Amino acid sequence: MMKKTEELLHLNLDFLPLKSYTNITEGNALRMDWNEVVPKEELNYIMGNPPFVGYSLQSKDQKEDMLSVYLDEHKKPYKLAKKIDYVAGWYYKASEMMYHTTIKTAFVSTNSISQGEQVLGVWKPLYEQFKIQINFAYRTFKWNSESNEKAAVHCIIIGFSSEKNRDEKIIYNHGKWQKTKNITPYLTPGETIFIESQAKPISNVPPMLLGNLPRDGGFLNLTEDEKNNLLKKEPNLSKYIYQYMGSEEFINHKKRYCLWLVNANPTDIKNSKELLYRISEVKKFRENSTREATRKLANMPMLFAEIRHPNTNYLLIPRVSSENRRYIPIGFMKPDTITSDACSIVPNAEIYHFGVLVSNVHMAWMRTVAGRLKSDYRYSGILVYNTFAWPNAIPENRVKIENTAQKILEARDKYSSSSLADLYDELTMPPELRKAHQENDKAVMEAYGFDWRKMTESDCVAELMKRYQEITKK
Repeated sequence: MMKKTEELLHLNLDFLPLKSYTNITEGNALRMDWNEVVPKEELNYIMGNPPFVGYSLQSKDQKEDMLSVYLDEHKKPYKLAKKIDYVAGWYYKASEMMYHTTIKTAFVSTNSISQGEQVLGVWKPLYEQFKIQINFAYRTFKWNSESNEKAAVHCIIIGFSSEKNRDEKIIYNHGKWQKTKNITPYLTPGETIFIESQAKPISNVPPMLLGNLPRDGGFLNLTEDEKNNLLKKEPNLSKYIYQYMGSEEFINHKKRYCLWLVNANPTDIKNSKELLYRISEVKKFRENSTREATRKLANMPMLFAEIRHPNTNYLLIPRVSSENRRYIPIGFMKPDTITSDACSIVPNAEIYHFGVLVSNVHMAWMRTVAGRLKSDYRYSGILVYNTFAWPNAIPENRVKIENTAQKILEARDKYSSSSLADLYDELTMPPELRKAHQENDKAVMEAYGFDWRKMTESDCVAELMKRYQEITKK
């Protein structure tokens, strides 16, 4: 910037080396005592853009940095210190320095620390130890790099302090802003409540399972061409070929198949060159794995590594879906379709369950507590489905939801040749499908006792969090 200033002013500025900036301290910020750099008494603000490194990408040294920083009152690392992003280390150091002072901090950060399971690991220690509060927040936005590669990072900006302050807080979101009494670590208005993963649903609903995990090196998978060629050579294998569906196939109407050899006749396998070849390749793939559990699976090379396939109809929920959709596409499947672990499933689900899950109430909950893959929704059974407080619907409300849910399915059926990606695109969504969803939204909100005319999404989430807290306390 100084060089550009020279060019603009047509002056030769003597600015290198930077003689006037002798107060720059270079080093590992997580390993140094910040009070030695700037004493608390002389400090008003801490500002920065700490390093963005996801917990799965951290080096051994960075993991050790986090364990040296995220310490409880007994100076022992927090349980989740290994599973939070590197940027969180700066939040801890800043909170520690601000405690019992009027210092304020603001950081640019990756949006992951306000989403999913990271919220509990990053923020709960700061609230409990240092009594921090969030003063303002910019919700997720793309920060486009000025480099040639133009990599976009999904960022947030959070201003926080340890000082008790009753002033109204401000949330900024895509050029709009709102005042609120409190900002939660999910960057929503309302009471601060931490959502913890649950092994089972907190409401009385059927359990959600992951789809089937192949871990097969791709040898039990078939494209449509591979399936057709195989059946030309060995038509008797048709009973072992099933449609195979992950999130991509389900949403985008794509065809993929798999060899499903549960209870397969050993003679059929022995007499098939193609099956013998594919199964032997699965065996080799698993034997060469670095994971002991996978190597053990080499003893059953004809089967998927993890099988959770129901013999009844079930609901399919994509685990990753675009943030640009108002509703995650969810649908019923028959047992002749095998799901991959890119989906979650709810066996024995009824149309009532479908109606509540596709409603704006559940989508609001998902948008708040789910993690993200870049900016796309990452639906989690243990964090989204199991923590969701379902309505105590009276029979009249339940029947109404069943009727509105059925109309959603009927509206989809009118466009059966279209993909769910096209049906749920905000620009191409058919009017009757949109209307069916709106009627279903109203029915679900009425079942909760919510006023669909006045209640905002933020209000809805705040109420769901209270219900989550009440249920989990019991």
